[in-house]
Amino acid sequence: MTATPSQDVSAALLIIGDEILSGRTQDLNMAYLAKWLNEAGIQLKEARVVPDIEAEIADALNAMRTRYDYVFTTGGIGPTHDDITVDSIAVAFGVPVVTHPEAYAKMEAYYGAENFTPARQRMARVPEGGELVENPVSIAPGIRKDNVFILAGVPKIMQAMLEGIRPLLRVGRKVWTQSLSIHAPESKIAGPLGSVQEQFPGTSIGSYPFYKAGDYGAQVVVRSADVALVTAAMAAVQAFCADAGFKADELSEIA
Repeated sequence: MTATPSQDVSAALLIIGDEILSGRTQDLNMAYLAKWLNEAGIQLKEARVVPDIEAEIADALNAMRTRYDYVFTTGGIGPTHDDITVDSIAVAFGVPVVTHPEAYAKMEAYYGAENFTPARQRMARVPEGGELVENPVSIAPGIRKDNVFILAGVPKIMQAMLEGIRPLLRVGRKVWTQSLSIHAPESKIAGPLGSVQEQFPGTSIGSYPFYKAGDYGAQVVVRSADVALVTAAMAAVQAFCADAGFKADELSEIA
């Protein structure tokens, strides 16, 4: 394991779409993005879901983009009338929506002039000053506007767009994680876990109950930007389990 930069870099995710809030579509992007960002040394600090309402999208974006280093949005950049993300982000920045000539030319060549309908032409629109994010899956680009990255809602397309923007992101500290399954009630491990947390203030220690095949217990997860602290804190968790006679297994690799 190599040393990581000492600076924290933060991010937020704004998930846009009535279909998410209605339950018709399940969001698959947040977990992927959180893991992807952590590998890049960027911590996802907040996620919000907002409906397809221009004012709510703009208000949420303005609250997030001034608080975090980066904001990622997913959803609402397709060809239909209810894809209003570009318009809403333009409102948030106080700029007009314009047609990006490079996006227009690439999409016209891809679809052919006869099939490049007004609906498809909508996907060449950007907030003024926006830069293109390449879409190697289906040509219609994402957009970068200052510290905001406007990405597709379709998971495979979103993931492909992320790889294109990796070189543009400032790298910060990776948070290392290790987990241990303890076969004991949370109520019995709460006190010792609290003591370990006090002993290692540079860590974040979480406990997550599980019930499976008649067995129960809790998965304890230790997180820290200092890999040595993760190792030391987990060793303390294992020690109190041994002292109390709690069965503990499934210790994960530090990742």
